Amino acid sequence: MTVKKINRTLKTLLRAASVPPLLMVFLVTLASSGNLPDNAAEKKENKKGTASYYHNSFSGRKTASGEIFSQQKLTCASNQYPLGTWLRVTNLRNGKSVVVKVNDRMHPRMNRVVDFSKMAAEEIGMINSGIAKVEVENLGKSKPDSL
Repeated sequence: MTVKKINRTLKTLLRAASVPPLLMVFLVTLASSGNLPDNAAEKKENKKGTASYYHNSFSGRKTASGEIFSQQKLTCASNQYPLGTWLRVTNLRNGKSVVVKVNDRMHPRMNRVVDFSKMAAEEIGMINSGIAKVEVENLGKSKPDSL
């Protein structure tokens, strides 16, 4: 549950006066302390799943972040990580890794973890298969020093 949702819930409870004032103070303090997780994607836990890569027809289109999509950049789309997040993605079949930036979203029904640019897909050796089982490590919003 996000802090925003908690704050909305707390305000609703306060209006209904169904929560004792001391409990309300505790809940507000906990919510504003930042100790509550916003969501699982923002925690730095590795995820396993399937990766694919963009079709060439998307080249030149604007991404969700406002950038122009290029097959020649190390980027990806993901519905599970915030825009601007850097990820290290490892192909579980061959052990090859690539560091990419999330700059777009996928169709809501797509169950894949990431959808790569062609260059990123080439880096981890998944061009021939089109999809790969991967492990994704969230590196955060700061550009990794290795790039």
